Amino acid sequence: MTIRDLTLATGIVALAAPAMAGTFSGTISDTDGNAVHGAMVRVSDTTSGISQSVFSNSDGVFTLTTDLQGTLSVRLRAPYHRDLKMKIELAGDGALAESLVMEAMTGEAEISASLPSAYHFGGLEFETGEGDLFTRRQFQRDCLSCHQLGNAYTRRSQSVSYWQMTIQRMHRYMGGKYNEQQRRQRAEILSGGFDGNPVAVRPDFPLDPSLSDTVITEYRLARGNPHDSIVHPDTGIIYSADMVMSHFTVTDPVTGKSDYISQLGNGNQYHAADGEIGSFSAGTRNMPHSMALGHDGKYYVTNTATNSIGVFNPMTAEWEPSHKIAGARYPHTIRVDAKGIAWFTNSASDNVGRLDPVTGESTIISLPSARPLGGSRGTWTYGIDVNPIDGSIWYGRLFADKIGRIDPDTLEVEQYDSPMHGPRRMHFDKAGTLWVAGFAEGELARITPKEGGFDATVYRMPEFAAGYRPAPYALGVHPETQEIWINGTVTDYMYRFIPSEERFVAYPTPLRGTYTRDISFTADGQACAANNPFPLTSLEGGTSEILCLKVN
Repeated sequence: MTIRDLTLATGIVALAAPAMAGTFSGTISDTDGNAVHGAMVRVSDTTSGISQSVFSNSDGVFTLTTDLQGTLSVRLRAPYHRDLKMKIELAGDGALAESLVMEAMTGEAEISASLPSAYHFGGLEFETGEGDLFTRRQFQRDCLSCHQLGNAYTRRSQSVSYWQMTIQRMHRYMGGKYNEQQRRQRAEILSGGFDGNPVAVRPDFPLDPSLSDTVITEYRLARGNPHDSIVHPDTGIIYSADMVMSHFTVTDPVTGKSDYISQLGNGNQYHAADGEIGSFSAGTRNMPHSMALGHDGKYYVTNTATNSIGVFNPMTAEWEPSHKIAGARYPHTIRVDAKGIAWFTNSASDNVGRLDPVTGESTIISLPSARPLGGSRGTWTYGIDVNPIDGSIWYGRLFADKIGRIDPDTLEVEQYDSPMHGPRRMHFDKAGTLWVAGFAEGELARITPKEGGFDATVYRMPEFAAGYRPAPYALGVHPETQEIWINGTVTDYMYRFIPSEERFVAYPTPLRGTYTRDISFTADGQACAANNPFPLTSLEGGTSEILCLKVN
């Protein structure tokens, strides 16, 4: 079956899937016979690459009803307990029950190694003055923007000179403004903090009752490391833009099978005919980043390296010629408004673009000046979304602590101080309330637009140890419940915010080193995102995936 056939038939395939499902259930206790609450039971099928996870309740009881069949790998994981691994045989209509015992961790080194990166990064000797260069807030915005810092890959003991070279390389990516002495100062903080010794912090991980009604599904990807993922609203197919490999990953959630559609050809520039990773230099490949579904049924994609908007047709599974955007550098996040116009941020040129897909006409909107904060020389225009009430366009500037509004007709711009530090990805809900992830200090902002500005409420996301903050990169608004789903990037958790209760709920993710991006939703309410830390070796297992979480 071709991708086109698969796309057209997905709804039928889902309905025709085997109705029989196996059940794996049991109880989990510790060596003293006490129930282990919140233990993650992860069942994996190596053939399809699909894994599913559930959690034990307060009595240690778990139940997974699954279409996965045959010989399956099982891994149990709970905070401060050693992983328990086993194999099971599960028939399509079979039932298997087990009584499982987990051992507590005892050594400081093994406990430290089990903790997410936030609890290694958060213990660095940050500066504390409001105007200091190397406060935790500045470190978090500067150094965690693309990857974790403090995971198993990055917390290894390294010399000051090693960190100086790393910082210099990162500064080349972001246009860093610190001088050699300042880079050395930061390198000394990193070398001194990541010294190979166990950390002493012991987070208290929460156990919400909804955890035992939660199912997490993972789809292993055999190639590449995608950035943003989006669920097609009609077919349920998951499309992911892969910056590293310059292709679209097309994943069928029924079978777990993925196909990889290269941008080579169709008038698009590309890095190599054989699809191998090449140079990062601009113009040699597209590096697709973010995507939005247009009114014509095609995906419009920000090509960061070729400063263009790519066009992918899911009905033909082909790339169409890109739209070159004059005046844009590093097109970043893209959204489509009610009239079918595509709006996108350009991080490197620090402006906003507008594209009419019908005529191909594009416009660049200049933004008011702003002072770059932290180590960046630029302010990085980043998140963007469309107000469903009046059609206005709202954007955030990550390294300027600014939020702005663009009139879609006159293109006039109003810019305001952000209510929190590091505004990143953003989404409106149905009522016209804008929700923004505050990356630098682990916050969520509720912004209600009004004449000449907005009203704002800022919520601090939960911390599981005092002073150790999450770093929310992106969020999504659930289309039915209007609840806010937020990623954590450094905590190996995803978060759900219930506006009516002003309450966060935290859900552990299956793999250590998890770093997710934009969040999209399936028709049955799953919150999905690509799990794609950089480098990929920093993710447990070393293979990228699509992660979908649902609370039943």
